[in-house]
Amino acid sequence: MKTRILFFNFALIMALLVAACGGAAAEEAMMDKPATEESMMDKPTEEAMMDNSTEEAMMDKPTEEAMMESPAWFSAALTDVRTGQTFTVQDFDGKVVLVEAMAVWCSKCLSQQKQVKELRGLLGGRDDLIVIGLDIDPNEDASQLKDFAETQGFDWLYAVSPAEASSELSSLYGNQFLNPPSTPMLVVDRHGKVHPLPFGIKSAEELLEFIQPFLDETM
Repeated sequence: MKTRILFFNFALIMALLVAACGGAAAEEAMMDKPATEESMMDKPTEEAMMDNSTEEAMMDKPTEEAMMESPAWFSAALTDVRTGQTFTVQDFDGKVVLVEAMAVWCSKCLSQQKQVKELRGLLGGRDDLIVIGLDIDPNEDASQLKDFAETQGFDWLYAVSPAEASSELSSLYGNQFLNPPSTPMLVVDRHGKVHPLPFGIKSAEELLEFIQPFLDETM
């Protein structure tokens, strides 16, 4: 009888221990499960990471409009020394614009402009080519430039370059654009893109060869 009681007590104790351990394990498992689910919820999916990175890249990437933004000197107010009327390079959007940085005292500039006059003759005076003589010497004024153009028989646009426009020309295309004897010239195509020409005097034929592709281009 005593043996049965001891065995019964031992069995009861073991049962209680098993139940206690099982309950603790179950409770621990239940506590772990929400933590795992929570971590899965907090962890960004690959798709979300791709969406975020794409969005950030699109925000950081400059727009095509910004990349095509015109330089500031396009909108600089220039005064035609003959008529006194104000114009800008932007006014000729859709046309081909030939710009020469020059000075009245510069003999090489004069030689280059004589070639420009021949170029205009070769092209037959077409109205989609605009030529601008831009005086970059701060010591020269509109009156001097007008006398020069009229004396030489150069009938295209002439203007004295504003200081900020001259500074930007130098910054964008090189210091030689402020050195008239290097006969700096550039072409603005129909889409507003700038194409500097080689320095040095260019013949009318060389100018035509450079400019003709831009004249042949359509909008």
